[in-house]
Amino acid sequence: MARITGVDLPKNKRGVIGLTYIYGIGKSTAQKILDRANVSHDVKVQDWNDDQLTAIRQIINENYKIEGDLRTETQMNIKRLMDIGCYRGLRHRKGLPVRGQRTKTNARTRKGKRKTVANKKKATK
Repeated sequence: MARITGVDLPKNKRGVIGLTYIYGIGKSTAQKILDRANVSHDVKVQDWNDDQLTAIRQIINENYKIEGDLRTETQMNIKRLMDIGCYRGLRHRKGLPVRGQRTKTNARTRKGKRKTVANKKKATK
């Protein structure tokens, strides 16, 4: 079992796909990492030898911010926006879409489950 920065990579997947299980590494970044480590993209994770695994670990640790550090940085950036009170920060604070999406309909992921509002009763004579 290959373990990189606290993440167990799936054994039966190709190297490119296996590396994407690490937070902060997508498909193109995984391809670049494997190219720099001289590992074929088609080799499965279980077939990596110790030298290849060490090279991949070293490249990731030296050049990329991943997992906990990346999550912390992202949260700090959002907190900074909220603290300075800019538009994006206010949208984060209210739990609404940040990047200009419509909110009259849709936006249910950010707004949460619908809250039903009762109609006004008609006055009787």
